[in-house]
Amino acid sequence: MFMHKLPRNMSLKAFDPHRKEFPCNYEKYSETPLNEEAETWFREGLAATSFDLWPDDRDYVKAAKLWSKSAEEKHWQAMLNLASLYIQGKGVGKDTERAVSLVEEVMKMGIPRAFDFMGTLHINGTGVRQDATRAYAFWSLAAEMGSADAQAYLGERLNASRDDPARETWGNKALAYKLLECAHAQENGRAASILGLSLGLDGDQQRALNILHDGVKFGSEKSAIFLAVSFGSGDATANSREDKDRGDRYGAIADMLRLNPDLRLPNLDKVLPLPPAILPYWDGEKETLINGAKPVKATSLADIKPSPASLRQGRAHIPDGLVLPDEPQGGHLIQHLHTDATISGFWLAQLAKPYTPKQVAWNAAQVPMYYAQGESFTPPEDITKESGVLRFHYLGNPVPKLPAARHVPDWRVPQGVLREIHVPSRDLRSSGLLTAPATGIWHGEVDPAHPLAKVFNQWTRQAYVEEGQPFPDPRDRGLDISPKDIQWQWLDQANQPLPSGRKDITIRNFSPSEPASTTR
Repeated sequence: MFMHKLPRNMSLKAFDPHRKEFPCNYEKYSETPLNEEAETWFREGLAATSFDLWPDDRDYVKAAKLWSKSAEEKHWQAMLNLASLYIQGKGVGKDTERAVSLVEEVMKMGIPRAFDFMGTLHINGTGVRQDATRAYAFWSLAAEMGSADAQAYLGERLNASRDDPARETWGNKALAYKLLECAHAQENGRAASILGLSLGLDGDQQRALNILHDGVKFGSEKSAIFLAVSFGSGDATANSREDKDRGDRYGAIADMLRLNPDLRLPNLDKVLPLPPAILPYWDGEKETLINGAKPVKATSLADIKPSPASLRQGRAHIPDGLVLPDEPQGGHLIQHLHTDATISGFWLAQLAKPYTPKQVAWNAAQVPMYYAQGESFTPPEDITKESGVLRFHYLGNPVPKLPAARHVPDWRVPQGVLREIHVPSRDLRSSGLLTAPATGIWHGEVDPAHPLAKVFNQWTRQAYVEEGQPFPDPRDRGLDISPKDIQWQWLDQANQPLPSGRKDITIRNFSPSEPASTTR
């Protein structure tokens, strides 16, 4: 094949930073269906390199093998991930030509993300001759095709008061906002952070606040940091009112997003609603915020495997046929190390404020342990003074378990980006035109025949809505979908009212290996 016919050398329309119009397309419509077996290999590769793992524990060799198998089946996501490994030399020998060839194969499939990737290769001179002009031309094409990342990047470059080509910025705010708004409609965190900050500078503080809050939901650490500072200092974005409690929560979420950029938090309003809503009670643990805000998947208890707790020895043993209750018995009872248990039952050891990946992983690995009333809590063998403050949380005593059967977990659960929950006791649905008939997490979908179904019907399309409040309007995020076209399904998970009238962040959770386990 002649070199000039390769996609890397394709004829391109020059990037025009002063153009007036921009067609807002969505990348979901260009993405091709994926082979089911290849998808399984791809997800196994993601699990092997998950941000939940310590860097030294990430198995790039395994991922490369799995993604190579997926690539043979034309799994375009695996092909682009494999290209990244060849560029970095992770799990495979460094081979930039192989990387470029993989990207070209995906370009031939018409995937916008591949054209964005090719722009990055050209700006860095990776496997191709370094050429900023062609890089911007590729990014411009990718943005037109619907790449949210390309839209966000070019929107940032054009969001200047004047042209400064040496710094690769141009003064075309009107077009910048169009690009950023299109990417925001696709739930791009980078676009939300840039757009929100820009609107704040323009004086549109309320919209800026809403979009930055969206940015946190989309996984933007930068949005979370900015709102932490805004509420902590009481600047204009926070309506000039200091609110350190809200600031602390945004700060804690920013820490977690830095550790795991794959997180998405569509139910953020469950743990951190915007003012004037009253904040629910928070126990101070970052995992509580993240777990409460994650997307959820309702699974019937009849589909869960038997708990392995009956196979454990000593304090961790739970008799076969029994499980711990969904909610702690007796409320939030917490005791410190070297104190005596005030009540008999199962207690869970947890570090009070984990902030390193190792501490987060330690907390996640703990299992409930039985202590009789009057017994002294003893530290686990792997805990030292440097580990942090250790607390014991009371969970209760085992209760009979419903019959269990075969369960097939969603790949996102072991990766920590999705929580499985019990299916609600009642099937409750509502049109988006009505107010919510019950408080809790709601999942929205439109008819598959709707023109924007592929964009809207995503696993993260959830929202925490209080009873009597309106459901989210997609038009606020730039999607031309009428609320009347959305069917919302209730997934429960409402916060628990306290005697004081305030609410407590409630997380009823289980995993395939630990059904009916409880998070405080």
